[in-house]
Amino acid sequence: MKQHFPRISHTLELCEQLESRLIQLCRYVIVYLSHCCLHLCLCSDRAGSISTLDSLDFARYSDDGNRESDERVAVLEFELRKAKETIQALRANLTQAAESEVPSQERKNFKSSPEIQEPIRPLEKRALNFLVNEYLLKNEYKLSSITFSDENDDQDFELWDDVGLNIPKPPDLLQLYRNCGTPLPSPRDTVDVSVEVNFGDLPGNCIAQVPLKKPDLSQQQQTEVVQELEYQISLLNNEKQSLSSSQPPTDNGKYLDIRGGSEPETDLDPPATQNTSHPRPQSHNKLKSRPPVQFDQPNRKLSPAFLQALLSFCRMCSDSRLGAEVSRIADSEESVMLMLGRCLPHIVPNVLLAKREELIPLILCTACLHPEPKERDQLLHILFNLIKRPDDEQRQMILTGCVAFARHVGPTRVEAELLPQCWEQINHKYPERRLLVAESCGALAPYLPKEIRSSLVLSMLQQMLAEDKADMVREAVVKSLGIIMGYIDDSDKYSQGFELMLLSLSDPSERVVSAVHQVFIPAFAAWTTELGTLQTALIPSLLARIEKLLMQGEHGLDEHKLHVFLSALQSLIPPLFAVVLQNAPFTSRAILHGDIPAIEGRTTIQIVGRINVTSSTCVHEFSRFFWRFCRTFGKIFTNTKVKPQFQEILRLSEENVDVSAGNDILTKATVPIYATGVLTCYNQEEDRKLLVGFLEDVMTTLSLSHAPLDSLKASFVELGANPVYHELLLTVLWYGVVHTSALVRCTAARMFELLVKGVNETLVAQRVVPALITLSSDPEISVRISTIPAFGTIMETVTQKELLERVKMQLASFLEDPQYQDQHSLHMEIIRTFGRVGPNAEPRFRDEFVLPHLHKLALGNNSQAVESKRIDIATQLFEAYSALSCCFISEEVMVNHFLPGLRCLRADMEQLSPEHEVILSSMIKECEIKVENRGMADAQGSMSIASSLVGEDAKTKFLSKMGQLTTSGAMLANVFQRKK
Repeated sequence: MKQHFPRISHTLELCEQLESRLIQLCRYVIVYLSHCCLHLCLCSDRAGSISTLDSLDFARYSDDGNRESDERVAVLEFELRKAKETIQALRANLTQAAESEVPSQERKNFKSSPEIQEPIRPLEKRALNFLVNEYLLKNEYKLSSITFSDENDDQDFELWDDVGLNIPKPPDLLQLYRNCGTPLPSPRDTVDVSVEVNFGDLPGNCIAQVPLKKPDLSQQQQTEVVQELEYQISLLNNEKQSLSSSQPPTDNGKYLDIRGGSEPETDLDPPATQNTSHPRPQSHNKLKSRPPVQFDQPNRKLSPAFLQALLSFCRMCSDSRLGAEVSRIADSEESVMLMLGRCLPHIVPNVLLAKREELIPLILCTACLHPEPKERDQLLHILFNLIKRPDDEQRQMILTGCVAFARHVGPTRVEAELLPQCWEQINHKYPERRLLVAESCGALAPYLPKEIRSSLVLSMLQQMLAEDKADMVREAVVKSLGIIMGYIDDSDKYSQGFELMLLSLSDPSERVVSAVHQVFIPAFAAWTTELGTLQTALIPSLLARIEKLLMQGEHGLDEHKLHVFLSALQSLIPPLFAVVLQNAPFTSRAILHGDIPAIEGRTTIQIVGRINVTSSTCVHEFSRFFWRFCRTFGKIFTNTKVKPQFQEILRLSEENVDVSAGNDILTKATVPIYATGVLTCYNQEEDRKLLVGFLEDVMTTLSLSHAPLDSLKASFVELGANPVYHELLLTVLWYGVVHTSALVRCTAARMFELLVKGVNETLVAQRVVPALITLSSDPEISVRISTIPAFGTIMETVTQKELLERVKMQLASFLEDPQYQDQHSLHMEIIRTFGRVGPNAEPRFRDEFVLPHLHKLALGNNSQAVESKRIDIATQLFEAYSALSCCFISEEVMVNHFLPGLRCLRADMEQLSPEHEVILSSMIKECEIKVENRGMADAQGSMSIASSLVGEDAKTKFLSKMGQLTTSGAMLANVFQRKK
């Protein structure tokens, strides 16, 4: 203001100084009055009954000194009032002067030319600037607000008084716009007034409160007063809660914290809004009780705990203020008015801020009590369309209202009025609205007629499960289906429930499948248990589907369907166990199906024999099933019922070691499933010994029978995935290392390859490598050859240099020792191993060891006299070079070993396989070009040889010749294998 109006700046400074001095004076007065009040409060015990401080007779408690102080206080208060009046007058004068500061010439122009708008006054400009900046801040235009403030640096936008003295702040720009030029009511003059308050009118026994007529209490004193009042209110609320004795609902209040429709509402005010200082109106006690609403009770025997667990998936909230309002439905027109009185104060300030859930109590009350069906339908339509895309909390609130409505009006009106609203939204474009429909079906299930529950609602959910594309909607559908299964009592719906279970288990979403196992299957199993069909229909039908699936799997097993059926069986194990307990001898009931688990276990064991042992997925799924089955039924049941049946089928004994015994079952998936699904259920010493002995017997039998080792490998793979069993597996292999039969020792050597990748390097160094070194010096050459794949895997996975050197020396002995010069099988195994591990091995090992020895083997194969051996080595070398061509090879190694090896191999292929020779020629040509252009193409040095065939003619010729090859698909795939 000073810089705009220089001629009044001096007066303004004087006013500010005067105001500052008066404020200081006021502080002294307040301090003095505070001391006086404290003194009076301390003396209140001997002062009698006092209404207000104004009524105190100071003469009774003070001497002459006190009287003089009172007179001084009166003088100071008079001076303070006069000073305030002076300040107000000065502010008004200054503001008026500021408004009139318009150049005289501009006023003349405006008077002479009315069409010219009157120029903006300084005060108007500052006021508009303040409102514009306020608008920018409220609507998140922060950068614009900063720029605007910088352009008006002569104004303080944080303080309205900077605009003009004694000027009331107008409404914001939005309010001004909405008024559209309507003149705003002029601000009324305000004066300071005092109100006398009797201490007895305040709640509690508070005697040290400052009188309410003093408006200038300190912040700390005001806070203390508020805290004391809140404390008194909480005490009264607690007392009220302790005196109330309403009957708890049958659902423990966790499903829905509202009173049933059969109870009269005699206490409609929530605790937080009751006025404890006034009696309740008499009309509250005159409300008539309504007759109890009857609901169809299903002919079921569900335990209250299980029913409570099912209903807990209906997520509602009645523990908040708004939740309590939604849950309390009025019983008369008079209580509707009371409801409106409680809710409207919350609705009015919030409805414009998208707090539309505040409208739910009003909608529900009106929909319950309105006499016109059309109006009720419209209100319920508004309820379901209240929020465009309701979030989780808003949906819970709407569900709470729907259930409260249902409990109030009964099943007939729920069917006629609420269900149509759900049906209309079943295909809504917003998934949040469809989710509300799915959740409503489950929440309303207890309040529907049983015929509707098992027909219309079940069909709605089935349609949504099959057609809805949103995972969260189908998840809610599955949970609501589970609740329906907890109430359904129509046995004809069993087949439909079974198909729904399979359909939901096949869902691609993990959250949907999880909901099936968590909610739907337990509820469906509980129903089938009551029907007596769990062990006679449900589980046998799943086993039949599994068996049929395995029989069809000879041409390709559908592993996803197998997973669906087996996961359903796993979830049915607990209810099957419950059936066994119900029919056990220690109960008073008759033993109806005591042998059912054993019979089903025998059937499952027989099915296991049909599984393809090479399918790791099938082995894993069945192992998990048997593990859970045995863990659920206990160790005694496992030892007496499950293990004997497996042992009877496997027939492991000394007389069956010979191949003539025809013990083909040991080559089936029964072996790994028994080992990993049954023998690992319990981890005591005798259990571990049994597992070790079983694996040793299988290894021995398969080796001596010259049978395939797939079942033993599957066991090692499944067990090796868990580090707990690494020591146990190494114990089994050491048994094979020291076995008297060379066949068993060969098997042990090959099984080490499966363990190396999963075992930590310490165990590799301490247990694996010493065992392999022992086998590499075995008297039998076949045993030594069997160790090569394991040595190669170590070179591919281990990082310890000392360990790698030991393995490298052993491989070098195989290649360089004269005794192995004519060992065709050994050379084949080494070339195969180099081609497998070379691309992933350490580059130095590949360049200095693998490629030079491959060069030597290729060169030596040129002089091989036996044609069959020559073609075997050449074919294996071709696959190895094809895999290694994808690696980066230095120029030196390329010139000295890789290219010479390829040329030697091409010489063999020219005579043995012209198709291969074409590919080798292309590879050699590209390698030669790369070597020639190495200096110009360093940036492309890491490109693979196979990917560098960029010439159109070369590619056409290459691909045409590839199609003519008669070699295996695996060998051809290696040509295009990328570097890992």
